[in-house]
Amino acid sequence: MSVQEKGGAARKAAGAKSARGYFLDPARRPAAAFAVGLGCLLAALHLAGFAKLAPSYLAAWTCLLALPAGALPVVIMIERADAWRPQPETALLETLRGLLALMPVAALLSLPIPFAAALLYPASPEVPFGLSRMPALFLAGRLGLYFSLWTGLALLFARRGGEPWGKAGRIDDGRAVLGLGLHTVIGTLAAFDLVMTVGIVPGLRFHASAFGLLTMAAWASLALAAAILVAPPDVGPARRRHDRLTPLAVMLLVWAGLHAVQFLMLGSAADPAAAAWYRLRGGTSGRALMLAAAGLVALAAGLTLRPGENRTRLIAALAVGIHLAELFWFVTPAFRVGFRLTVTDSLALAGIAGMAAGLAPLVRRLFPGLAVTPAWPGRERRSSVPEPARVPGP
Repeated sequence: MSVQEKGGAARKAAGAKSARGYFLDPARRPAAAFAVGLGCLLAALHLAGFAKLAPSYLAAWTCLLALPAGALPVVIMIERADAWRPQPETALLETLRGLLALMPVAALLSLPIPFAAALLYPASPEVPFGLSRMPALFLAGRLGLYFSLWTGLALLFARRGGEPWGKAGRIDDGRAVLGLGLHTVIGTLAAFDLVMTVGIVPGLRFHASAFGLLTMAAWASLALAAAILVAPPDVGPARRRHDRLTPLAVMLLVWAGLHAVQFLMLGSAADPAAAAWYRLRGGTSGRALMLAAAGLVALAAGLTLRPGENRTRLIAALAVGIHLAELFWFVTPAFRVGFRLTVTDSLALAGIAGMAAGLAPLVRRLFPGLAVTPAWPGRERRSSVPEPARVPGP
């Protein structure tokens, strides 16, 4: 090989290394993720059109909303469970606090939903307070109110206590009860507005006060499972041999119980609208999802007898997949014949995930109180540890 060829090969290798380094640079990852997410949404828009993309976008957006909205009550309950026992911060609790930063991101990505209100909620006499003449404007106002309250709660409960927790670093019972109560009200109304009234056939909609609790149970279970997948095991002074599988199994049991109660109470012929709602979401895919969920709950309950890190992560991964499919099961069958996952759904979910990853650093700068990057106990970042000064040689 000549000198010119060697130089060209070296320049080509350097260019490839530079391009790879450009996209893998931590400073550019948010922009790259946002670009990829936007590209996925544009591809879905080109393939399916706006009318078919709108339900997929709404379902994918509820998957994003489930992470901060589900992490909020779990954070409150974990803090109150350990309130009277001085404990160090755990990696799981730190990760759940970090998920609260996605609340303003979900608010930003909800902006297209009011513009698609005529497609998602046509002829909706069920809109509360009788304000059905302005569905888009009223939906935008309700979403603004919900996210204002949710963001305030996230700012309140995202702060961490001391190491170990001190009295000033804990949340007192009054604010904890107020936070849980307010979140329950907001979650119930949001589930009614966004999920129960969705669909192109008003006759296939039904009303159930337990549906909000069911939706919030699914959100909390999804957030807890996602946090378990991300959080590393506790090491150092925070290692307390926490059993993460038992609370996840309890959440799954509560979620499955609410599903069973609602189906037995409302899915009968006594309520034709509810029966039609469940019948529309049946079929082969719907039954397969139901059997997979039942098997997951039974497996999680059985594995609590011998919990372990690998078993816990397996249950968490399966729970994340089933809950994501369930949130699409809530929305998309109202616009299709039965339940099925399509390429448009996958592109919408990838687009929401990419845009959320791109917007998260910006939101953390705009809301310093939510900049809770998990400082996992015993796992300090290498970048935060100063390197020893090098002594120049002779």
